Amino acid sequence: MRNIKHMGVFSWSSAIYSTSIFIIEKHELDLPAQIGVAMKVTEEAKPDVQLSDDIIQLDRENEEESYRKLCSSLGKGATIIIDVSWSPWEMVDQLGIPILRTSLYSQQLVTAIDNYLESRNATDAAILVESESDLDRTLYELLGRSNIRVWVDTGLTIESATILRNMRPEPSFFVIIGEGGFVKNTYKRVSIITSMIKEKLVLRDNRWNLVITDYTGHNFDISQLVLPTVILHLDAAECCKLQGLDTCICPEDFPRKQYILNNLLQFLIDIFRKVPNTSTIIRCDESSKNQKTDGFQELLATETYGNDSLFFWNADRSSLLLRSQFILSSAKTGVSETVASWSANEKYKLLPDAVLEPIRTFYRIGTAPAIPWTMKKLDSAGEVMLDEEGQPLYEGYCIDLIEKLSQTMDFDYEIVTPKSGDFGQKQRNGSWDGLIGDLMTGKTDIVVAALTMTAEREEVIDFVAPYFEQTGILITIRKPIRKTSLFKFMTVLRTEVWLSIVAALILTGVMIWLLEKYSPYSARNNPEAYPYPCREFTLKESFWFALTSFTPQGGGEAPKALSGRTLVAAYWLFVVLMLATFTANLAAFLTVERMQTPVSSLEQLARQSRINYTVVESSNVHQYFINMKFAEDTLYRVWKEITLNASSDQAQYRVWDYPIREQYGHILLAINASGPVVDAKTGFQKVNEHTEADFAFIHDSAEIKYEVTRNCNLTAVGEVFAEQPYALAVQQGSRLQEDLSRALLQLQKERFLEQLAAKYWNETARQMCPDADESEGITLESLGGVFIATLFGLGLAMITLAWEVFYYKRKEKNKLRQIEGIDKTEAFAPKKIKKKSNNVARLRKVTNISRNVTIGDKFKPVTEKGVSFINVLPKNDFMP
Repeated sequence: MRNIKHMGVFSWSSAIYSTSIFIIEKHELDLPAQIGVAMKVTEEAKPDVQLSDDIIQLDRENEEESYRKLCSSLGKGATIIIDVSWSPWEMVDQLGIPILRTSLYSQQLVTAIDNYLESRNATDAAILVESESDLDRTLYELLGRSNIRVWVDTGLTIESATILRNMRPEPSFFVIIGEGGFVKNTYKRVSIITSMIKEKLVLRDNRWNLVITDYTGHNFDISQLVLPTVILHLDAAECCKLQGLDTCICPEDFPRKQYILNNLLQFLIDIFRKVPNTSTIIRCDESSKNQKTDGFQELLATETYGNDSLFFWNADRSSLLLRSQFILSSAKTGVSETVASWSANEKYKLLPDAVLEPIRTFYRIGTAPAIPWTMKKLDSAGEVMLDEEGQPLYEGYCIDLIEKLSQTMDFDYEIVTPKSGDFGQKQRNGSWDGLIGDLMTGKTDIVVAALTMTAEREEVIDFVAPYFEQTGILITIRKPIRKTSLFKFMTVLRTEVWLSIVAALILTGVMIWLLEKYSPYSARNNPEAYPYPCREFTLKESFWFALTSFTPQGGGEAPKALSGRTLVAAYWLFVVLMLATFTANLAAFLTVERMQTPVSSLEQLARQSRINYTVVESSNVHQYFINMKFAEDTLYRVWKEITLNASSDQAQYRVWDYPIREQYGHILLAINASGPVVDAKTGFQKVNEHTEADFAFIHDSAEIKYEVTRNCNLTAVGEVFAEQPYALAVQQGSRLQEDLSRALLQLQKERFLEQLAAKYWNETARQMCPDADESEGITLESLGGVFIATLFGLGLAMITLAWEVFYYKRKEKNKLRQIEGIDKTEAFAPKKIKKKSNNVARLRKVTNISRNVTIGDKFKPVTEKGVSFINVLPKNDFMP
């Protein structure tokens, strides 16, 4: 922007010696000559009028000198001041002489395109003009009148195209203003230059606007248009009106400014014919400067109202302006449609049947990388995905929220990440970097990120209502890797206890055998008391009874003697107590094992020394502990000063212990000893490497919860502390604050924010972890030994069965061999009476008792010898 304006002075007189003064800009070097031509043309058209001029140029950098020259001219006498400068010169408003302001250039077209852009919700625009003078005129016309931020440059070069592409904020609209040839050539250079610098200025429809200041707009070649474009031009009939013709063919080099001057002077002469000659000598230091001039302006308004005169009076700007007719067209390749046509003295409006494609508002939205809020999108190979312009693509909670907001509020957006800093830190010179700095300087319109609300930040930006209120600081630690064993159930009792149980079992078995053998009341020694079959407690059977007593079905039939039953009762009590103890300890052992965590709060973490912990260096969490340590030191200093300086009420400060805990000082020392990590990824990696659960990472709770759902080895311990909400941010005083608040309220009603939270902190994903169901039961790894022992018993039983079958067959085979050998011997040897064996003799000896004994399953009278039996040998071998 240039801060230089030019001003000139023009004077005219009629036959009655009236005088006028014109004000022009200093840089309008050709305007004095054009004024002279206009005066000559007017004198030819009005023979009874004689004009004279006195031209004074206005230097905006030295207005006092220009004002002195103006006062000198007014001292000679003047009727009117005609200001044709680029911007009104306020120093002449109170001089007590009629002032007429007008525009000779494209200012009205600039105002017309500004009205159109505002109707399209434009926030800013980049304007390309032909020359430096056009640049100044455009800026003077827009500044103070337009609500659109503008960037103006002359022409389009590689340098200016690069500046446009790298501009932040990026213009939402582009405007080319100039004559038809300039507009055509500049638009062609857009595609050529942007391809050379491999940057595209804009790819959105209806963002390019062509403003043609001459009368060639209706013949503009639209075949070169790449995207749908808006074209604004003048009605060619104006050219004929300026020439005083009904119809004409307007040449391309038509001197529009000269004809406006010609018609303006002739129009003013006609006006002054209706008023008396009021030529006045003005002295700038006298009170005459307060004279009212409203009558002249009322006359101009009356003469131009309600007709189709060439000029009209603009009361808002106190200017007599050309009544131009504007035509707005929406053009695509090969097709052009007129959508609006209005006069300079009317407001912009569309034609009744015209419809413009809606243009969504464009915002630059700032965000900073943070997990899971804003993350670079990766492909299947783990590489960062890029868009057409080579910029990284992002995903995450904030990206989804931005997309939903764009749908709710109907706007287009561009994601902008800060070039320096992250979320924003205040510098020593008072400026800010990161997202806060970009928002303050206008590089972004909205910030959607994991941005915490602080009083310091709220001094320079405005926050919107929080969109996430559950963040804070949390501790994560690796789950301890428990030493699993298939015989873990055996570790419930110590080795000496198991040995004592085995010893008790053996001792009980031996004692049962001894008591059954020597007790006179046992079933073995007192058969008369037990005439039915009873269990014979041999040494083997006694051990079996002692062993099976540990089972739910019990050991079976107990001994009959009182001494044996007493022993068994005591043993059963022992078994019951041991089983109950083992069951209770096993349940408690497995439960405590699943519920075991090294620490459960920040206080426990600070009090112990086995687990080391750290934070991300220079992060908000790190700063939190630094601030808390400073607060502890400050409180201690204040408490100490109160205690030492107490006089009359000193007794109330006598305490045996310091009333404020110093845990944050210990925590900060431990963090410094472990060494802060450079980023969160490194922190999680260090936690994962410590399989003994002896390292913790203190970080943002949202990121920790997200990582825990994705890493089965990690777990969050304790509660969230130092809670702070995340909120959107806008520039101070921005109208977007209210719009965003309404949009967020609508999303909360739709439960969209809850859906986003469930998406990125999906607790159901933890069920995919191998140990996700630990709280629901005991794993096979803990009790696998029970099944192995059972299988071992089954295998041992099968082996025993095989040995029994083998032993039985071998015994039968030996018996057959023995019988066959006896038969062969008897066949060749003389028969001899076998001698009675010792067993038979013993049996006979037994049969000599007073009562008979019958052996067998049927009762038969005994023989004379006193013994009857069933022969199990062959009949021929029976030797009574």
